[in-house]
Amino acid sequence: MLSRIFPQQIDNNYRGHKLALWLFGLVVFMKGFQMLACIFNGYSTLRVADGIPLDTFTSAGAQTVVSLFALSGFSYLMICLLCVLVLVRYRSMIPFMFALLVLDYLSRRLILHFLPVVRIGTPAGFYVNLVLFALMIIGLALSLWSQDNLKSQK
Repeated sequence: MLSRIFPQQIDNNYRGHKLALWLFGLVVFMKGFQMLACIFNGYSTLRVADGIPLDTFTSAGAQTVVSLFALSGFSYLMICLLCVLVLVRYRSMIPFMFALLVLDYLSRRLILHFLPVVRIGTPAGFYVNLVLFALMIIGLALSLWSQDNLKSQK
Protein backbone atom coordinates (compact mmCIF):
# COMPACT_ATOMS: atom_id res chain seq x y z
CA MET A 1 0.00 0.00 0.00
CA LEU A 2 2.79 2.46 0.82
CA SER A 3 4.38 1.77 -2.56
CA ARG A 4 1.09 2.95 -4.13
CA ILE A 5 1.01 6.15 -2.08
CA PHE A 6 4.74 6.80 -2.63
CA PRO A 7 5.52 5.38 -6.08
CA GLN A 8 9.17 4.95 -7.04
CA GLN A 9 8.51 6.49 -10.43
CA ILE A 10 6.19 9.44 -11.00
CA ASP A 11 4.53 8.96 -14.36
CA ASN A 12 1.10 8.74 -15.96
CA ASN A 13 0.79 4.99 -15.29
CA TYR A 14 -2.26 4.79 -12.99
CA ARG A 15 -2.89 1.39 -11.41
CA GLY A 16 -5.99 2.01 -9.32
CA HIS A 17 -9.69 1.71 -10.04
CA LYS A 18 -10.92 4.08 -12.79
CA LEU A 19 -13.78 5.38 -10.62
CA ALA A 20 -11.17 6.95 -8.33
CA LEU A 21 -10.09 9.20 -11.20
CA TRP A 22 -13.64 10.53 -11.54
CA LEU A 23 -13.97 11.02 -7.80
CA PHE A 24 -10.62 12.80 -7.72
CA GLY A 25 -11.72 15.13 -10.52
CA LEU A 26 -15.04 15.83 -8.76
CA VAL A 27 -13.37 16.55 -5.41
CA VAL A 28 -10.76 18.82 -6.99
CA PHE A 29 -13.42 20.67 -9.02
CA MET A 30 -15.61 21.20 -5.95
CA LYS A 31 -12.69 22.28 -3.74
CA GLY A 32 -11.46 24.62 -6.48
CA PHE A 33 -14.92 26.14 -6.81
CA GLN A 34 -15.06 26.60 -3.03
CA MET A 35 -11.69 28.33 -3.02
CA LEU A 36 -12.67 30.68 -5.83
CA ALA A 37 -15.77 31.59 -3.81
CA CYS A 38 -13.51 32.27 -0.81
CA ILE A 39 -11.31 34.55 -2.86
CA PHE A 40 -13.91 36.46 -4.87
CA ASN A 41 -16.94 36.35 -2.56
CA GLY A 42 -15.35 35.85 0.84
CA TYR A 43 -17.70 37.97 2.91
CA SER A 44 -20.83 36.15 1.75
CA THR A 45 -19.12 32.74 1.86
CA LEU A 46 -18.00 33.30 5.44
CA ARG A 47 -21.46 34.39 6.53
CA VAL A 48 -23.65 31.93 4.63
CA ALA A 49 -21.59 28.81 3.97
CA ASP A 50 -19.43 28.92 7.12
CA GLY A 51 -21.85 30.62 9.52
CA ILE A 52 -19.32 33.13 10.83
CA PRO A 53 -21.10 36.18 12.31
CA LEU A 54 -19.10 38.89 10.53
CA ASP A 55 -21.82 41.44 11.33
CA THR A 56 -20.78 41.28 14.99
CA PHE A 57 -17.16 42.18 14.16
CA THR A 58 -15.79 45.66 13.80
CA SER A 59 -15.36 46.79 10.22
CA ALA A 60 -11.58 46.32 10.42
CA GLY A 61 -11.95 42.95 12.13
CA ALA A 62 -14.37 41.67 9.48
CA GLN A 63 -12.05 42.89 6.71
CA THR A 64 -9.10 41.13 8.35
CA VAL A 65 -10.98 37.85 8.64
CA VAL A 66 -12.17 38.06 5.02
CA SER A 67 -8.63 38.82 3.84
CA LEU A 68 -7.14 35.89 5.79
CA PHE A 69 -9.90 33.66 4.43
CA ALA A 70 -9.08 34.72 0.86
CA LEU A 71 -5.37 34.10 1.42
CA SER A 72 -6.11 30.65 2.80
CA GLY A 73 -8.38 30.01 -0.18
CA PHE A 74 -5.62 30.99 -2.57
CA SER A 75 -3.17 28.60 -0.90
CA TYR A 76 -5.65 25.76 -1.18
CA LEU A 77 -6.36 26.73 -4.79
CA MET A 78 -2.65 26.10 -5.50
CA ILE A 79 -3.10 22.59 -4.08
CA CYS A 80 -6.08 22.16 -6.42
CA LEU A 81 -3.94 23.23 -9.38
CA LEU A 82 -1.33 20.64 -8.39
CA CYS A 83 -4.14 18.08 -8.25
CA VAL A 84 -5.18 19.02 -11.80
CA LEU A 85 -1.56 18.57 -12.93
CA VAL A 86 -1.50 15.15 -11.27
CA LEU A 87 -4.79 14.17 -12.90
CA VAL A 88 -3.61 15.22 -16.35
CA ARG A 89 0.06 14.26 -16.34
CA TYR A 90 1.22 12.35 -13.23
CA ARG A 91 -1.56 9.91 -12.41
CA SER A 92 0.69 7.57 -10.43
CA MET A 93 0.49 10.28 -7.72
CA ILE A 94 -3.32 10.12 -7.39
CA PRO A 95 -3.21 7.97 -4.22
CA PHE A 96 -0.67 10.37 -2.68
CA MET A 97 -2.82 13.39 -3.49
CA PHE A 98 -5.93 11.69 -2.08
CA ALA A 99 -3.96 10.93 1.09
CA LEU A 100 -2.76 14.55 1.21
CA LEU A 101 -6.32 15.86 0.86
CA VAL A 102 -7.54 13.50 3.60
CA LEU A 103 -4.67 14.52 5.88
CA ASP A 104 -5.41 18.19 5.19
CA TYR A 105 -9.08 17.76 6.09
CA LEU A 106 -8.31 15.85 9.28
CA SER A 107 -5.64 18.37 10.30
CA ARG A 108 -8.02 21.27 9.80
CA ARG A 109 -10.70 19.51 11.87
CA LEU A 110 -8.16 18.86 14.63
CA ILE A 111 -7.03 22.50 14.66
CA LEU A 112 -10.65 23.68 14.77
CA HIS A 113 -11.31 21.30 17.66
CA PHE A 114 -8.62 22.99 19.76
CA LEU A 115 -9.10 26.49 18.31
CA PRO A 116 -12.82 26.64 17.55
CA VAL A 117 -14.39 29.34 15.40
CA VAL A 118 -17.63 30.89 16.63
CA ARG A 119 -20.39 30.02 14.19
CA ILE A 120 -24.10 30.62 13.97
CA GLY A 121 -25.97 27.31 13.74
CA THR A 122 -24.66 24.44 11.64
CA PRO A 123 -23.85 26.00 8.27
CA ALA A 124 -24.23 24.14 4.96
CA GLY A 125 -20.49 24.27 4.33
CA PHE A 126 -19.95 21.71 7.09
CA TYR A 127 -22.11 19.13 5.30
CA VAL A 128 -20.61 19.86 1.88
CA ASN A 129 -17.11 19.35 3.27
CA LEU A 130 -18.19 16.18 5.07
CA VAL A 131 -19.48 14.73 1.78
CA LEU A 132 -16.25 15.73 0.04
CA PHE A 133 -14.27 14.06 2.83
CA ALA A 134 -16.27 10.85 2.37
CA LEU A 135 -15.57 11.00 -1.38
CA MET A 136 -11.86 11.47 -0.60
CA ILE A 137 -11.82 8.37 1.60
CA ILE A 138 -13.65 6.31 -1.02
CA GLY A 139 -11.39 7.67 -3.76
CA LEU A 140 -8.27 6.86 -1.74
CA ALA A 141 -9.45 3.29 -1.20
CA LEU A 142 -10.31 2.86 -4.88
CA SER A 143 -7.01 4.39 -6.00
CA LEU A 144 -5.14 1.88 -3.85
CA TRP A 145 -7.20 -1.01 -5.25
CA SER A 146 -5.07 -2.54 -7.96
CA GLN A 147 -6.51 -3.28 -11.40
CA ASP A 148 -4.53 -6.53 -11.17
CA ASN A 149 -6.68 -7.55 -8.20
CA LEU A 150 -9.83 -6.90 -10.24
CA LYS A 151 -8.60 -9.04 -13.13
CA SER A 152 -7.60 -11.93 -10.87
CA GLN A 153 -11.07 -11.99 -9.28
CA LYS A 154 -12.77 -12.62 -12.65
